[in-house]
Amino acid sequence: MLERARRVSVDGLRFEPADIASFSSDRQFDVVFSNAALQWLPDHPVLFPRLIGLLHPEGELAVQMPANFDHPSHTVAAEVAGEPEFATALHGWVRTSPVLPPDDYAQLLHALGSTEQQVRLQVYGHVLESSAEMVEWTRGSLLTEYESRMDNPALFELFMERYRQRLLGVLGDSRPYFFAFKRLLMWARL
Repeated sequence: MLERARRVSVDGLRFEPADIASFSSDRQFDVVFSNAALQWLPDHPVLFPRLIGLLHPEGELAVQMPANFDHPSHTVAAEVAGEPEFATALHGWVRTSPVLPPDDYAQLLHALGSTEQQVRLQVYGHVLESSAEMVEWTRGSLLTEYESRMDNPALFELFMERYRQRLLGVLGDSRPYFFAFKRLLMWARL
């Protein structure tokens, strides 16, 4: 992604690798932009002041994050992770969402000095061939973290099998399957 971004030639624009969780700078920026990344970081009431602190006066924050942690694709994963054999392999870890309700972000941005803001929940409809495709959708996102934390790769395959059975038990066999994917979109200007 950074290699492709470096090919963009705009005066004053540059791209550098950094870890969002610990990034800091002596410089202030015109824009802080995040697309589908902040949902992986904890403690948004602490994170957002740090991000806003990177902006110069009249700077802008633009953020997009999935907000689907109440969908069965996520709640079923947490239930399966809580089963004894998986809980042991995960050392009790279960993915919890740090994403706040939209109105909490509006309050937070206001308290941080935003002069203008827009915070909204947007639903994007994805039509999948069947409800079974939700398993692969989630395997490429949420479940990667479960897999990386599990001690035993063979046990993760059992986790996936149990997850598939339980999720399809909740979703049923829908063909096609309409996935209402919620995303939080926010913009603020200081």
